Amino acid sequence: MRIGIPAETVTGENRVAATPETVKKLISAGHDVVVEHHAGINAAYIDSAYEQVGAKIVDDAYIGSQLILKVRAPQGSEIQKITANTTVVAMFDPYRNTELESFAKQNITSFALELLPRTLSRAQNMDVLSSQANLAGYKSVLLAANEYQRMFPMLMTAAGTVKPARVVVMGVGVAGLQAIATAKRLGAVVEATDLRPTAKDQVESLGGKWLDIPMSEEEKQRAADAAKNGYGWMPGEQYIKDQTAIVDKAVSNADIVITTALLPGRDAPRLIQAETIAKMKPGSVILDMAVETGGNVACSKCGETVVTDNGVKILGIPNIPSTVATEASALYARNVFNFVETLFDSEKNILINQDDDIQKALLLTYGGQVLLKRG
Repeated sequence: MRIGIPAETVTGENRVAATPETVKKLISAGHDVVVEHHAGINAAYIDSAYEQVGAKIVDDAYIGSQLILKVRAPQGSEIQKITANTTVVAMFDPYRNTELESFAKQNITSFALELLPRTLSRAQNMDVLSSQANLAGYKSVLLAANEYQRMFPMLMTAAGTVKPARVVVMGVGVAGLQAIATAKRLGAVVEATDLRPTAKDQVESLGGKWLDIPMSEEEKQRAADAAKNGYGWMPGEQYIKDQTAIVDKAVSNADIVITTALLPGRDAPRLIQAETIAKMKPGSVILDMAVETGGNVACSKCGETVVTDNGVKILGIPNIPSTVATEASALYARNVFNFVETLFDSEKNILINQDDDIQKALLLTYGGQVLLKRG
């Protein structure tokens, strides 16, 4: 099978879907791999590194390829290059992607990696959301620290004591936990909150303080049920009121706030209101990791740094994993390779198996139809 690795075309996307490491594995398995010229250069993977493991460098990786591996889904004119019966594996942003019908009309089989069932143990090494969120959580703290005009750790100096930075992390998934760990390593005092009460032990194990919000027994059960799927639950009116009061106090006193909350298929939940931002100290920094899907923070703007009247910086940095593109590509490429391996039959041809839990969940377009159910 001929496998193509095109260059990414989305502005600011520095990652690549296959590295020399995974290309070597694909070639060892009997496939031909073509890599588009300079596809990996922004992630520090140069053309000669791919050639050394047996790949061929081409001007257009779509031509003649039966399997396309990408970071971001092909769009616009890229889709027109793909021939019928080709398989595409990428992150499709499936609930927001307006071009899925184009894939179906051209009889393209596509797999959206974001739809991976995170509750399946055998899918863990294919989980692109977790691998990329882990890096994003780490880098988000560094990006915020770069904008913060004070120190993170406590320092005892002849000129006096420097107090440690107070960091609040909102949303304690993979990204949030890594943000807590990174902020603690830099010497900050860290507080954290999440809709899942089970995250308390994880926060405290990393040295963070849990912002505890009272819950009824019914709410505890609903939260526990939602946690089984790896996501948050929809809280009631009283919980939201209590949470708002506690979060307002913590954020108002914080030096740095990192928000990470995302909801699959929906806009990001609003966690910090303008009224709370107005109470923060001048020089405080908020980094909204959910800015690409509507944002957790009032006033945040994708791709911009907003400075409020009271001197708070709100960072709307999109695609944070792309800012550590070398490592992000390495992890993403391994996730992709582990998934792609499940597609091949004994003759190394692609065999779609809709009875397979993973393939069924990720299959986005197939047989001329869009399989995703929206809403």
